[in-house]
Amino acid sequence: MGATEYLIIGAVVALLAIALVVGLVVRGRESASPAPAPAEVAPTAPAPGEEDSPAATTESAAPTAVLDRPEAPASRLVRLRQRLAGSQGGLGRGLLSLLSRDRLDEDTWEELEDTLLTADMGVGPTTEVVGRLRTRLRVEGGSAEDARTVLREELLGLVDPSMDRSLNLTGPDGAPSVILVVGVNGAGKTTSVGKIARVLVAEEHSVVMGAADTFRAAATEQLSTWGERVGVDVVSGPEGSDPASVAFEAVRTGVERAVDVVLVDTAGRLQNKAGLMDELGKVKRVIEKQTPVTEVLLVLDATTGQNGLVQARVFSEVVDVTGIVLTKLDGSAKGGIVVAVQRELGVPVKLVGLGEGPDDLAPFDPETFVDAILG
Repeated sequence: MGATEYLIIGAVVALLAIALVVGLVVRGRESASPAPAPAEVAPTAPAPGEEDSPAATTESAAPTAVLDRPEAPASRLVRLRQRLAGSQGGLGRGLLSLLSRDRLDEDTWEELEDTLLTADMGVGPTTEVVGRLRTRLRVEGGSAEDARTVLREELLGLVDPSMDRSLNLTGPDGAPSVILVVGVNGAGKTTSVGKIARVLVAEEHSVVMGAADTFRAAATEQLSTWGERVGVDVVSGPEGSDPASVAFEAVRTGVERAVDVVLVDTAGRLQNKAGLMDELGKVKRVIEKQTPVTEVLLVLDATTGQNGLVQARVFSEVVDVTGIVLTKLDGSAKGGIVVAVQRELGVPVKLVGLGEGPDDLAPFDPETFVDAILG
């Protein structure tokens, strides 16, 4: 073998040796490198309502409802004045315009009487207030501002701020207060029950409602919706069932749970006066087998005027009405109905409805009411 072949063989061996060394170095580095981390997997979010569900259970706990936070009564009074000033302001301006005339003749006094009668003040109260105004302004005289002061004092006297307008929320011997809510269908009775519940919840009272208007198909469902919104339980029965039995069960539930107030909605059919008397009388008697009824609130639509007074007479013969709830008071300049219905029944207006919103029911305040009328 010649020298050239030896050189070629030597070069090949050298190249193989170099390749072997390089391969060992690369494999050593790979073995020293850490393995790549596995890809992170985002945790799967539980389905709505399953967050706290125990495993291997056949029934899931119902998700907690988001409850409404009812508006406090104090701020409701602020809105009461604003809304009444808008709807009743025309009445006050009309009265003040008449009393501010340079000469108060007979025509002026007749116009004043007509204005008050149109506002549903009633004949008796209108005659009284006009008589007193004539006497005082003739004797005291004075400016337009004096006339406004005199009118305010006389109107406030008619509304009678001395009446107790608080709800009786104290039952005997620790039993719940029981509030029976009566009124004709269409006056806003069931809606008022729901709104009263919101007022009570805002004042930190515990409440149970009884859906005893069993003859109106939508009444129970309507009341249940009100209850769900503020976390108040509603006791109901099948459509057409005995209202007295539902009322009894509602009060029994309230007693067992030691709640503060049981609110009972009632049927409002006036087609048969004798039947209505029997029905409401039975509801009241059955309730009082357990505990006395502490309040009977009559719901009246303020826009019905003299028809509302007829309803008031009928219900006052059926049950011992202790207070009035006036709905739709801001609908027109008919504020005189407050005076007329109080005179008719001898009981105070305790709550007034200001509109269609869930918190548009407020405790009635005589001074706020009169000031809103005068603007």
